[in-house]
Amino acid sequence: MTTTTHDVVIVGGGPAGLSAAVTLGRSLRSVVVIDAGEPRNAPAEGAHNLLGREGIAPRELLAAGRREAASYGAQVRPGRAVAVRREDDGFVVDVEPVQGSSGEPGPTTVRARRILLAAGLVDELPDVPGVRELWGRDVIHCPYCHGYEVRGRRIGVLGTGPNAVHQVLLLRQLSDSVTLFLHTAPVPDDAAREKLAALGVPVVEGRVARLDVGDGPDGGSLRGVVLGDGTTFPVDAVAVAPRFVARGELFEQLGGELEDHPMGGRFVPVDARGATTLPGVWAAGNTSDLSAMVGASAAAGVMAGAQLNAELVTEDVERAVEAEHARRRA
Repeated sequence: MTTTTHDVVIVGGGPAGLSAAVTLGRSLRSVVVIDAGEPRNAPAEGAHNLLGREGIAPRELLAAGRREAASYGAQVRPGRAVAVRREDDGFVVDVEPVQGSSGEPGPTTVRARRILLAAGLVDELPDVPGVRELWGRDVIHCPYCHGYEVRGRRIGVLGTGPNAVHQVLLLRQLSDSVTLFLHTAPVPDDAAREKLAALGVPVVEGRVARLDVGDGPDGGSLRGVVLGDGTTFPVDAVAVAPRFVARGELFEQLGGELEDHPMGGRFVPVDARGATTLPGVWAAGNTSDLSAMVGASAAAGVMAGAQLNAELVTEDVERAVEAEHARRRA
């Protein structure tokens, strides 16, 4: 089944996608949001640094966003966008159903004049047993998103790259007990060693074999970091540095190329408005900014929505002028 053509199809129902939908809806644009229902921050108890909604549960925030988008006429449909192609002067997106979605099944094909990619990114976590199990709870990555929640506790930093020392320094602001486990990170140079020593941060060499996870009603809690030789270091939280990879399959299907980030990972490149180099293709949130927190992603969605509307207004006016010229010639 195929829908009528919308002004914009938004792939991704997170803060960026829903904010764009609200902005476009308020300009009376026909908008459909395809939402696979897989928010990146679902394991976290709260979303932070979000003015007026500090600490709100991620799913509660998204539910409110869906209601707000719907109030302005945007359609939010459960589904997974699996393929996209250009057709005439717009796009056709193929959508597959997702498990557990409620309500009437949506169409399998959506047409739109423009497409906004806002499906976020995938966190590629270190391959250490226990990390994925505790991800978003006792295992964190962003000092600003979840550092306050582990303040004053024993924090271990699992080193996997050159940014490990920087992560330690940020977390040391929040706790007097921070330990750097080098794991696969490069050995700190003399300048970095001097900083760590001045702050009383121990550096533990050797590979980490696993995280010691105790039993618990919510899947267990962190008890310590275990090295390959069996030595265990008691900690209450572990910070990791995932590799961030944007969900850019649709962008690549349309002929775009993801760019490598200097700190690792890949993203969809955009300009300050959110437009890509592909005509009619836009991106916002973690799809184009790997470091964007919830508030920044929402702001990028608003910007992209406003600029998309401006582009469509220009196109609509040009079509109206052409139609008027044709009428006069007739």
